[in-house]
Amino acid sequence: MILNTVKKAIKKHNLLQRKDKVIIAYSGGPDSTALLSLLLELRELWNLELSLAHFNHKLRPKAKEDEEFVSEVARKNSLPFFLGAKDVRCFARERKLNIEEAGRKLRYDFLKKTASRVGAHKIATGHTMSDQAETFLMRLLRGSGLRGLSAIYPAVEGMIIRPLIDVERKDIVTYLRERDLSYRADESNFDKRFFRNKIRLELIPYIQKHFEPRIVPHLGRMASILQEEEALLEELGKEKAQKAIVEIGNQAVLKWTHLTSLPLALQRRVTREFLLRLKGDLRDVSFTDIESVLSLGREKEFQLKKNLILRRQGDMVCLKERDLPRIEYEYCWKGKDSLHIQQIDLSFEGRKIRKEKLKEFDFDDRKVAFLDKAKLRFPLIVRNRRKGDRYQPLGAPGKKKLKEIMRAKGIPVRERERRPVFLSAGEIVWVLGLPVSEEFKIYEKTEEVFIIKKS
Repeated sequence: MILNTVKKAIKKHNLLQRKDKVIIAYSGGPDSTALLSLLLELRELWNLELSLAHFNHKLRPKAKEDEEFVSEVARKNSLPFFLGAKDVRCFARERKLNIEEAGRKLRYDFLKKTASRVGAHKIATGHTMSDQAETFLMRLLRGSGLRGLSAIYPAVEGMIIRPLIDVERKDIVTYLRERDLSYRADESNFDKRFFRNKIRLELIPYIQKHFEPRIVPHLGRMASILQEEEALLEELGKEKAQKAIVEIGNQAVLKWTHLTSLPLALQRRVTREFLLRLKGDLRDVSFTDIESVLSLGREKEFQLKKNLILRRQGDMVCLKERDLPRIEYEYCWKGKDSLHIQQIDLSFEGRKIRKEKLKEFDFDDRKVAFLDKAKLRFPLIVRNRRKGDRYQPLGAPGKKKLKEIMRAKGIPVRERERRPVFLSAGEIVWVLGLPVSEEFKIYEKTEEVFIIKKS
């Protein structure tokens, strides 16, 4: 029975705690409908506080009908309902992402920020063992390494949980039929132009018919094994990276002798970490790029991407690029007029608004911050990062050094000194590109919101 399988997954992966406040990512489709029904069954046992969140990607003609369906389900079950929407196609075009990648990013940004705003502990998604098998095969065919083949994790960041990860989709369909539960069908799931759909509709059924009927649970088990081994290697790689990567003159540098003393598998992981610190992300970094760094000859160079050239100098691999001059700036801003920071050529606008009049929170840390105006003390000080800066980002358990937060968020070293830091009475309220401070966030009793927006 599915319910018992879900209970076991929750216990095995420690997905829920009693009295958790859980947001269910609800598309209205079969998987998320089953997830909702199962969590409703478990609500009393775990003393859960449930709510629904739906993100409209604006990609399908029937997206508005999905919205209405989900809203009605929330009403029937007396659950709080949160709605987000964004033009995913436009976002993908602007950021040069594929549609699936853009949709995933916007959807999870919405879910995480909604969870932070309402104080939810967990975000539950409807990923199943069948999704796990599809993802494994997709990445296998694309030549992914251990990290990619680990596929979909039962829990991510201690917040995103997948209670259905040990349940096959065929069992979901049976569960819905037995309980006569209605759901929305996404016609795009049958479009074989999409790689995942071809895997699901053609490859897996072919393997099941001609080779192994239980291919889905077999791949699910394999992904689980690889996740455990990947976690061990990741921890070991981070440990080695602490010794192999140093910062010299505010720039990440890779120590060649230390790197090459490691086994090849760890060399690759340390190199990935090095490139992550340089670029801020690992998008477009391929296995070939990693191998190119590892094969760098003395005094040789490798162009990772435009304007990003690595050079091996003696015992070090470092970035060869136009040096950005170190800058210092500090402004006193009353929040009324436009603020232009000449040194980095950025401008910001500030405005206040009654919370009840703010219809939509367009959460985007790269360009806007929403703050509880009553907690702010004007004028605000706006300056570049200083040594010893600390604050508590929204949803974080406590204060951390700003330098460490920027590193964890993947902000390239060369940009960290230039990011504007907004302070109220000496306390950091927001840093461009990072979450607002927990201390100054808007909450249930907020009456007036102060908005800072990059113009």
